[in-house]
Amino acid sequence: MLRTTIATTILGIALFLAQRFNLKSFIHPDIWYILAFFFGLSFLIHRLMEFGMRNNREKFVTFYISTIVGRLILSLIFIALFLYRGLTDSFLFIINFFALYLFYTCFEIYGLYCNLRRD
Repeated sequence: MLRTTIATTILGIALFLAQRFNLKSFIHPDIWYILAFFFGLSFLIHRLMEFGMRNNREKFVTFYISTIVGRLILSLIFIALFLYRGLTDSFLFIINFFALYLFYTCFEIYGLYCNLRRD
C-alpha cells in the first residue's frame, strides 16, 4: 500500500504542476476527484487481495477476478454519476479517467507480479 500512496502522491504533484504551467487543456478540472476515486479503489483492492492471499491461496484467482469486475463496475458508476451531474468537457473527463485507469491497473499488476514472484 505504501507504493500506491507514493505513486499517487507523485502523480498528484505532476498533475498540480501541469495545472500551474497552463496545461489545463489536457487536464479536466475534476481530475482530483478521479485521483481520489482511484486511490480509494486501490486501497480497497489492496485489502481484498491481502485477505485473499492470507486465508486461502487457492481462492486467489477468484479474489483477483472479483476485484477486476468490481473495479469495472465502480468505474462505470463513477463515470455515470459525473455525466449525469453534467460536465463541461465530458470527452476530456473520460480521457483523463481512462488514462488514470490504465495507470492504476498497470501499477496493480506490477505489484501483484512482484509479490507472486517472491512467493
